[in-house]
Amino acid sequence: METRKCQNCHREFDIQPEDFIFYEKISVPPPTFCPECRMIRRFMFRNENALYKRKCDATGKEIISMFAPENPFKVYEHSYWWSDNWDPRDYGKEYDFSKPFFEQYRELLESVPLPNLANSNVINSEYGNHNADLKNCYLLYASYGAENVSYAQGVMNVKDSLDLYTVTDSERCYEDVLCAKIYKTFYSYDTDDSIDSLFLRCCKNLNNSLACVNLRNKANHIFNEPYTKEEFEKEIEKLDLGSYKNLTEFRKKFEEFSIKFPRRFASILKSTNVVGDMVSNSKNCYYCFDVYGGVEDSKYASHAINLKDSYDGYGFGANGELMYEGIDSGINASRYKFTSFTHTCHDVEYTYACHGSNDLFGCVSMRNKSYCILNKQYTKEEYEKLLQKIIQHMKDMPFKGLNGRIYGYGEFFPSEISPFSYNETIAHTYFPLTKPEAEKKGFRWRDADARNYQVTVTSDKLPDHIKDVSDSILSEVIGCEHDQKCNEQCTRVFRIIDKELEFYRKMKLPLPRLCSNCRHYQRIKQRNPLRLWHRKCQCTGEASENKIYKNTIGHEHGKAHCLNEFETSYAPDRPEIIYCENCYNKEVA
Repeated sequence: METRKCQNCHREFDIQPEDFIFYEKISVPPPTFCPECRMIRRFMFRNENALYKRKCDATGKEIISMFAPENPFKVYEHSYWWSDNWDPRDYGKEYDFSKPFFEQYRELLESVPLPNLANSNVINSEYGNHNADLKNCYLLYASYGAENVSYAQGVMNVKDSLDLYTVTDSERCYEDVLCAKIYKTFYSYDTDDSIDSLFLRCCKNLNNSLACVNLRNKANHIFNEPYTKEEFEKEIEKLDLGSYKNLTEFRKKFEEFSIKFPRRFASILKSTNVVGDMVSNSKNCYYCFDVYGGVEDSKYASHAINLKDSYDGYGFGANGELMYEGIDSGINASRYKFTSFTHTCHDVEYTYACHGSNDLFGCVSMRNKSYCILNKQYTKEEYEKLLQKIIQHMKDMPFKGLNGRIYGYGEFFPSEISPFSYNETIAHTYFPLTKPEAEKKGFRWRDADARNYQVTVTSDKLPDHIKDVSDSILSEVIGCEHDQKCNEQCTRVFRIIDKELEFYRKMKLPLPRLCSNCRHYQRIKQRNPLRLWHRKCQCTGEASENKIYKNTIGHEHGKAHCLNEFETSYAPDRPEIIYCENCYNKEVA
């Protein structure tokens, strides 16, 4: 093992012997940024939910785009970008050995037309980004196979739902986070296979239940206590959660209740030799998050599926292998290095918005092309010869970024050349900064656009109960409760759309008081960060360390303190009770 100092944050980080073997295998030098700084740097190249109106630079048509209108990029409407009406090789440049590579790449990025959005096969769902196979969706992001879903992110195969974060195979759901196979379930977290329930946390296979934690295979439970069907229905009616006041009070009561139960140190299911969180059906993975299955022999990956032998990626997988330092790979990809928004390619390096191609270096917006450098076409022999010269040039003449950062061959794109400002990207979502903090680090920041909408009703003047909401709400401009005093891309105002109102009425849910962006950030805050801390199990044998939770069954370690240690995404200063896998399963399974 070798310990090095990150050139960005100046903290020490370790490079293991197997890491050196991987870097040698793919012919790159070891990293000079620590894993977290590498992650943030990649994240700054993915804008999921900041949308703008601008003109298509080819047709003049007004379009929705992820690129802000004041940016110097050329942007084409998605269908025109994919057409044969233009050729990205027409923007090709000779490599200039008198300038650093990244300086030349930024010039190319500003000259080659980019697609306005990263959507495919979406019907009546143009207000969204990084989506595929949608129908009748609104403000949906990074999602697949959804129908009649709005204000959600990271959903897959979901119907008739609102306000979700990472929910799969579900229907008629609202305000759920990290859930799967749920139906008509609201305000729930890390819950699967449940129906007709509200306020569940870490539950499985519940039916008609309310405010439960760590339960399995139950029906008609409230605060983990059994009720008859008739009693349950009476309690639900008495609570009257169609009232915003009642809902707010009950949410607080549930939070106070749920904190008294142990949390599993990490959600790692059906996996072997894995360190991370929210990982399933994988093996030999280290520091990985949100891994949905089939990931092997990989490190520092997040939002990955069916991935092998890869490091440092977000949105990697679906039959990918030998990937390094990239974001958003599409399917059937291999041998990627330093790529962003590059789909279904192989043997590509330093590419942005390239698709169905191979053997590219330093290219932008290439489709079904081979052997190109800076978008200029070469023969196979010319490409391979010039490529080695450029790699050596990047080592000899590195790009000098802000705050003294040096970028040679083997570094991902510098943050300075990202098409987006920090607060437009998922870097801000998962690692939020204030404007002064971002600018101190050398990151760009985009101030919110002036929105001259006249607020017609403030959030505190909305009807408390959904039964008192008339159709006139559809014409109101509602002032968000945060009023842009937060750090959550607040839009200041929002509207209620007709299908949204229909959903609230049908499900007897009160109107929201926050705009959709602020609501999204509240859901993000429910999940644990993409960080790990070394901790010990807090089970002392008969109770938790803080004595709040009393164990319900004897554990293997008897009355002694559990000796298990682990890496967890729960920081040491957090109030939750953290148990190891064995102690947690004793109390829950």
